[in-house]
Formats: sequence, structure tokens, C-alpha cells
Amino acid sequence: MRWTGETRCGIVVLMQPSAPHATTSSDWFTDPAARSWTCPPPAREVGAFHAALPGYAPTPLVELPALAAELGVGRLLVKDESSRMGLPAFKILGASWGVHRALAGHYGLPADATRDDVRAAIVARGPVRLVTATDGNHGRAVAHMARVYGVSAHVLVASGVHPSAVAAIAGEGAKVTALDVPYDEAVRLAAASGGLLVQDMGLPGYTDVPHWICEGYTTLFTEIDERLGGAPDLVAVPVGVGSLAQAAVTHYRSGPGPRPVLLSVEPDAAASLLASLRAGRRAETPPGRTIMAGLNCTTPSESAWPFLRGGVDAAVAVSDAEAARAVGDLADLGVDAGPCGAASLAGVRAALPRLPRQGTVVLLSTEGRAANPASLN
Repeated sequence: MRWTGETRCGIVVLMQPSAPHATTSSDWFTDPAARSWTCPPPAREVGAFHAALPGYAPTPLVELPALAAELGVGRLLVKDESSRMGLPAFKILGASWGVHRALAGHYGLPADATRDDVRAAIVARGPVRLVTATDGNHGRAVAHMARVYGVSAHVLVASGVHPSAVAAIAGEGAKVTALDVPYDEAVRLAAASGGLLVQDMGLPGYTDVPHWICEGYTTLFTEIDERLGGAPDLVAVPVGVGSLAQAAVTHYRSGPGPRPVLLSVEPDAAASLLASLRAGRRAETPPGRTIMAGLNCTTPSESAWPFLRGGVDAAVAVSDAEAARAVGDLADLGVDAGPCGAASLAGVRAALPRLPRQGTVVLLSTEGRAANPASLN
């Protein structure tokens, strides 16, 4: 088989063409070739960086035997990200590493600069303003890290974000501008607003920071493997622009170990990755409305797309009603999951009848209800 390559952030990403028998439908995609796809590993320094942050601890991996029995799998576990370093979502993992590397680069420091090195440079040369766009959790995480480093932040908030989530961003000390535009347009406005952009969505000519944010997310998968003593058989990943799914691919497609099925889950009102995988190219979907606000994105990240195209085994879209049911079911079992986090359960319910029987299944519950409250009626 002939391999091709693309250069991303100074590394060559090896890409295997999708199998000609990849299966698609309006709400489903599967590619049997994905598990043999290969990419370079993330930076080794990421785990140590997170371990040194105040308040860091691995988040719970909660086993739910009743759901495993319902779904007909060997084991089912939920990676509960409802409380991560004091914030109600996983995003701080990417924002912390992304902000650190972006600030180090801005001040001309080497990649292995410490937090103290960066703080000293800020004091000596003066602070910079961080800027980002968000549909909720990423913006709060960037604002939090700006406060940690003693710099200011300007967060542009896309439409559809709950007022309490907007207030939480402001509560971190950031300047907040609420916009009546979709997330992708908010990203474009942030990129043009000045300041040091810390964005999880890749743009033309802007790939380094999204790459670092993706690397930060890989700590989550390292924690899963360490808790299980190896990789699970299937990981369900909620997808917005695709940075977390890119991290899953980077983690599980870069080493010699077992390679789980990677299932992406999106709202049916904003299933841009599913549309892109079906088309074989990045595709834009019309702006929609969904209770899964953090997943309401119309285009996959440019920097994530090569990884998602090559390494995602299956993709599914779910409705708001399916996500709301999953929120309630997880709550009944003691797991605090918002609609974006519970989407992983809704996606597994939809996907498992189309997949071979699975042994150990992990659901990524990426946020708690407090992250971005939504009406579930």
C-alpha cells in the first residue's frame, strides 16, 4: 500500500488512504483501515507539565456495570471530566499546555521553558493579552490560565452559550465579548482582533497552538490507559472542531500497543466531521441549534482534519433528545454529565449495533452540567 505524507507543525504525518469499502450513511461512517493508520507521538513533556500544575490529579474513571449489561459489552467506564483542576470540563488540559507554549514562543523562550521561566519573561518584558473564541469551556480555561500567568485575556463568545457559562468566563478576570455569530465566525473574529491568539481550531497558517492544545489533551488518554493497565477496546469521543478526537488519534495511533476503535460523536444539527468523512474532504455544514453547545461547530479544524480523516474508525450523529436521555441516565448512576459529555453515551447506543461486539468501552464525559447549563426538555 502506498503511504502519503503532510507536514504539520514541523512533523510529517503519515497517511494511509481510506479503504475503498468504507461505509457511509446520513448519520454513520466507518473506515476499517483507520486502526492501521500511523502518526507521530505527542511531546513527552506534556504529562510532567500537567503533573506539576497546582490541583492536578487524574479524573475518575467510573465503571457502570448496569450500562455494560444494557449495551451488551464486557465493561463500560466513564471518564468523568466534571471537575478538572477546579474547572467543570476537560479543556484546561489543552489550554494550560497551549497557553504555556504560546507564551514561551512569544517571549523567545525554548520549548522546555518552565512556568517560572515564562513568568520571569512576562515581568521583565511586560505582559501580553491572550485572545480566544469559545462556545464555553475553552474560553474559561484560557481565561483561567491567563490569570495563572498574570496576563489579561479577551474571550469572544459565540452564540448559544448559556449566560451562566459566560459569567464564569468573566469570573476568571477576562474581558468577554458576546457575539451573535456561530463558533467558526467567532474564531475568525478572534484571529483578527489582535493579541496572542490561543485557539483550538487550526486556521490557514495557524497550526502550532492548536497542535499544542491537542497535545495537552493526550494526558486524558494516558490516565485512562494507566487506570486500565492498557488501552480499552473502544473510546467514544464527543466532537466539536475535533481537537479532542485528534488527541485520541495521536495517542492511540502513534505507538505499537493495542489500537482501540475510535468513535466520534456529534450533534445531528452540527455534524461537520461526519459530513467531511463521508465527502473525503473538510466540509462545512450550516449553523444549527443544539443543547450540545460545545459541539456546535460547522467545520472541522484544519490542523485536526488529517488525523481525523486517517485515524477515526467510526462517526455517528445523535439528536438532542438522545443526548438529554443520556444526561438523565448518567445522573441516575451518579455521573455528572452535561449534554456534550453525555453525547458519548448516546453515540455508543447508536453505534454498537453496527460494530462488532466490544470488550471494554470508555465514554469520554467531557463536561459536567455546570459547564454550560442547557434545557433538557
